[in-house]
Amino acid sequence: MSINLATLTNARRVLFNIPLKPVQGERFQPTGFPSLGAATYQTRNGAALLVESAQSMANRLEATIWDEASQNLVPAAQGLSYIRVERKGHYLTSSITEAHRINSPYLLEGKDKSFFNELKAALGGLAEGPINRKALAETLFAYDANTLIHGVFLAKKDLAGGRLRIARALSAFIEADGIEVAASGGVKNDSVNPSGDTKSGFGNVPFSRDEYTASAITLYVNLDLDQIRGYGLGVKPTNLLITLALFKVRALVAGALRLRTACDLAVLPDTITAAKPEGFTLPSLADLDAALKAAIAENKTALKQTVVQYNDDLKHGKAEDDVEAETADEA
Repeated sequence: MSINLATLTNARRVLFNIPLKPVQGERFQPTGFPSLGAATYQTRNGAALLVESAQSMANRLEATIWDEASQNLVPAAQGLSYIRVERKGHYLTSSITEAHRINSPYLLEGKDKSFFNELKAALGGLAEGPINRKALAETLFAYDANTLIHGVFLAKKDLAGGRLRIARALSAFIEADGIEVAASGGVKNDSVNPSGDTKSGFGNVPFSRDEYTASAITLYVNLDLDQIRGYGLGVKPTNLLITLALFKVRALVAGALRLRTACDLAVLPDTITAAKPEGFTLPSLADLDAALKAAIAENKTALKQTVVQYNDDLKHGKAEDDVEAETADEA
């Protein structure tokens, strides 16, 4: 069954506010940040908490079309443009899984400059003057259509002076309202030497632990249709990008939202209706699966599947102890 995108014709964005709840009990563990811990703050609804950041949710949305077991695109996304990196004949990584997507050093920093030169030639007309957004979008669509959904920043000086960037068109985050701290703790037991040197990993080590409860947990999703249409790619590529974004959202909520060991969440409603535009319902995974396959087939000639070789030595950065030793020697 195909999906009807005509209902989104006059919409500028698709906004979902999806209620969540812990799979068991009431407690959950939020994301934490170095030197900060859990991100708590005050809103008009009282005390609130960031359960999962936009950065982390972007990674989770990207992962919905990648099968780690087969190291390939999921069946519904087969034929979509992306860049695969191989090392000595074996899969190494890809633009789907890399933190900076097409700007990955495994694509652009290797000794083999074949792909870099190919991409530079494709972007050649953007080297000077104002950025031609349509030309940039056409190139990115050909090599990795996901960059037009999740964003990219080609920071290399030799690629139009490092000026080529696309913001996220699909973003999401999870917030909790009406929060309370659920303090608990435990101990790491050493039955052999309870009073051993804890700095070396021996001995009993008690610890405290803060989890949270909340009156409401919500997954917020924002799909910017204006941005996608603004690429100027035409009807078929635009429909593919919108369908792909909706597929990612549905696949995310249809899968396991086990964000951490103690943060396993479930979607409350069976039917997910958008806050905007009113009346738009997120299609089923089966319908989006079929629609995505059809949209990819319609754009087949414009989509590349590129393989890049990265056979450089995988050098390690200097360990902290090595740096300290070198500093001491120099002193």
